[in-house]
Amino acid sequence: MPTVSKSSSVKKASSSANAKTLGDLFHEQLKDVYYAEKKILKALPKMAKGAESEELSAAFEKHRQETEGQVERLDRVFEIFGKRAQGKTCPAIDGILEEGEEVLEDFKGAPALDAGLIASAQAVEHYEITRYGTLKRWAEMLGMDDAAELLDQTLQEEIATDEALSELGDGRINERALEEASA
Repeated sequence: MPTVSKSSSVKKASSSANAKTLGDLFHEQLKDVYYAEKKILKALPKMAKGAESEELSAAFEKHRQETEGQVERLDRVFEIFGKRAQGKTCPAIDGILEEGEEVLEDFKGAPALDAGLIASAQAVEHYEITRYGTLKRWAEMLGMDDAAELLDQTLQEEIATDEALSELGDGRINERALEEASA
């Protein structure tokens, strides 16, 4: 009976792994961000309700509405790519959102709650900015200009949301947390 050496079985596994294309990777990451957007849609109302600042609550509500449009754009990207829109579990976004829930619980009623919510929301935005930037570039490389345009539209919204959150924090929220803590 012939034996198969470890090196030949590793080569076989790596050669089949090498058969995966940029299109396959694009599809996997698209499913990942689709899952993330759906989870974010569920988290934003909790964050809006938990925020003490009316401005922050309104920012979360505005982004919830934008996120609904982002999911619709992702549906169209899946259609352009010729695949059914579906998500796949993303442990990264699950962890980031779990941290946000911990802030809501651990800092409820505390002066630093809103500052913590901004930090949690920005972690989400940075994740999304990374994903959408990469997906846009890959869509361009794959010749899917319409998909790249849709992905860029979402990328620009995510960047604007991150900047708006920074302005809220720098404007009043971080200062209020500091002042109240030292009072």
